[in-house]
Amino acid sequence: MKKDLAPVLALLLVLTQAPPAAWARRQQQQPAPPAPAAAEDTDDDDVVRVTSNLIQFDAVVLDKQGRLVTDLRPEDFEVTVGGRRQEVTHLSFVSNETGTVTQLSAAPRDKGAPPAPPARLTAAQVRRTIALVVDDLGTSFESLIHVRRALRKFVDEQMRPGDLVAVIQTGRGTGALQQFTGDKQLLYRAIERVQWNPLSRLGVSAIEAINESPMEQFKGDLPSAKKKEEEEKEGIVGEPGVEQLREEVFTIGTLGALNFVIRGMKGLPGRKSIIHFGDGLPIFDRTDLVKSNRLREKVRQLAELANRASIVINTMDTRGLPYTGVTAADHIEPGRDDNKIAGIMAGRTASYADSQEGLRFLAEETGGVFVHDNNDLGGGVEHIVGARKGYYLIAFRPDETVFERVRGGARFNSIEVKVKRAGLRVRTRAGFYGITDQEAAAAPKSRTQQILSALASPLSAGDLPLRMTSLFSSTAAKQATVDSLVHIDVSRLKFTDEPDGWKKAVIDVVALTFGEDERIIDEVNRTETLRARAETYEDILKNGVVYLMKVPVNKPGAYQLRVVVRDTATARIGSASQFIEVPDITKDRLALSGIFVTAAAPAALKASAAAAAAATSGEADPLRNATLRRFRHGSQVDFSYHIYNARAGGGTGAPRLRTQVRLFRDGRVVFEGPAQAYAPARTANVSRLPGGGRLQLGGSLQPGEYSLQVVVTDELASGKSRTAAQWIDFEIVK
Repeated sequence: MKKDLAPVLALLLVLTQAPPAAWARRQQQQPAPPAPAAAEDTDDDDVVRVTSNLIQFDAVVLDKQGRLVTDLRPEDFEVTVGGRRQEVTHLSFVSNETGTVTQLSAAPRDKGAPPAPPARLTAAQVRRTIALVVDDLGTSFESLIHVRRALRKFVDEQMRPGDLVAVIQTGRGTGALQQFTGDKQLLYRAIERVQWNPLSRLGVSAIEAINESPMEQFKGDLPSAKKKEEEEKEGIVGEPGVEQLREEVFTIGTLGALNFVIRGMKGLPGRKSIIHFGDGLPIFDRTDLVKSNRLREKVRQLAELANRASIVINTMDTRGLPYTGVTAADHIEPGRDDNKIAGIMAGRTASYADSQEGLRFLAEETGGVFVHDNNDLGGGVEHIVGARKGYYLIAFRPDETVFERVRGGARFNSIEVKVKRAGLRVRTRAGFYGITDQEAAAAPKSRTQQILSALASPLSAGDLPLRMTSLFSSTAAKQATVDSLVHIDVSRLKFTDEPDGWKKAVIDVVALTFGEDERIIDEVNRTETLRARAETYEDILKNGVVYLMKVPVNKPGAYQLRVVVRDTATARIGSASQFIEVPDITKDRLALSGIFVTAAAPAALKASAAAAAAATSGEADPLRNATLRRFRHGSQVDFSYHIYNARAGGGTGAPRLRTQVRLFRDGRVVFEGPAQAYAPARTANVSRLPGGGRLQLGGSLQPGEYSLQVVVTDELASGKSRTAAQWIDFEIVK
């Protein structure tokens, strides 16, 4: 019986689009923008480089016990490229175990106290960037149970400070790349959302896919070999079987999702790797070598993209060690069907090996690890992570044959690395195409492509500095909203002169809000004109401007907010992102709004000189400095928030609340104020109470990144409703 392929094809279209596909489809393609005046910088931290006078790649060397070898010299290596011996001109060992991030033990806290706020990672602090990609397009319900357990173990035991991690499902769609974070709580939530996909090419059991021979799987759908041969001679291309097409569609969908992840990770810092979880990735079909070659080439192109982005792809077959023997369902008659038994077992073994081909090939091509036939998925992840603790950078000077064109295309240069010391094994990338990095660089992008690329970046990106502050709040009618404040450094914009001394700049502003299911729930797409003159123009050049957006939120959960600003005159672009947790106000549980922090008003400063200095630096504008969240050492900072759903005391109707303020740096408490009784006004509405205070940023609080946490305890409540906490990060500057 024919199956409806519409959902399959629709899903494939989603997977092959850029992240905000719903936004992209509504855009009108524009001509390529003018190139920025400055030349594109080369990242000195790139692992893989292909230039006309230097080829550089990475290699991991392990001993027989799987331990990393770190003391090799250039003369210990033999490097062959395309069968030609190469002289190693540069060798260095890079360790991922040392750097600017210091391993810290967790800050001690009382039982029941809220967890410490996560530290905000800057690009310079990121040591490892890891995408945990769950192929829900090709994983059974049974396997996903073990996958979730392995993911939790990684976050619990193997994730460390300086890690930027994402949990991504191949069938999710648009918001996946916004999940990169160092916040373990957000990752736990993402792991809980990893569910079996009913549209998966696999069913409930991981064994189903190997219980039939390749021919039996497509029986009744494929034309006979003779008929197929006759049709091909006549130029007739017959339709493949539905199940065959379904498998190919989902295989390509998986590759498209990986392509999307790789492109999003390309500009990220740190040692970049992908760990792919799935019940195989079939790219080899014994019944159709043309299709097999086509899929294999797609995987090779994907590996080339990963290699150019210095990304290692590790793969795991999540089926563990499956059973490929006969079962009761085979109706074998003991002692009389030996040939049939042998045929069934051989067919299933071959089918199982074929289903792993894509996973093996991806890992080999990018220098990754392929974990298979292992029932301990958590141990497999630990093995992968352990193998990436350090690596050698190997470089040589290429000859002209590396860049020769063959059959109108670039030559693929295979790499073979051997170590002269006995008992060692090398893991490296399979090779590279003879195209220099400069040639491989993308042509100037259209406006839409530029914005899509910036939206896909998990960290703030681009050469137009932005800073975003998103705050949750709720009205008296319990309508939740998120106010997003975006600070734009307009000194990087190109202003044009107009009559009467006016200056004008035009910017594109695109903002997307993703819900917990990674769907776009709100969108801003505008072209704005900035006009100013005289003192106002000088002020915004020095202090920037703040763009305000209000997003209605219909249900509680974790939200991702992304914003991109683009200068239409120069094509300079900047992006920023933020996660925000929206509590459920309607359930009458204690909750807090976002925390609004701003420098103390100049009127509170005693010296007029200090007030004048604050006004000149922009600190007199509460909205501006609340968005930037940068405060001078020794200054005073005001913070405010709202308390929702406090319990009313019997008789008096007054709440009994206690509030406490804590400051964190690098995950550790540096200041903890006493718990203080909250005294509301007599006419206050207990369902929405204002709160706040003032901090003196002096003494031992040295310049750096901090997090302010407010903890409120309702002494009239019990259980989880008794305590609520909220936090916001800020920076102390000299």
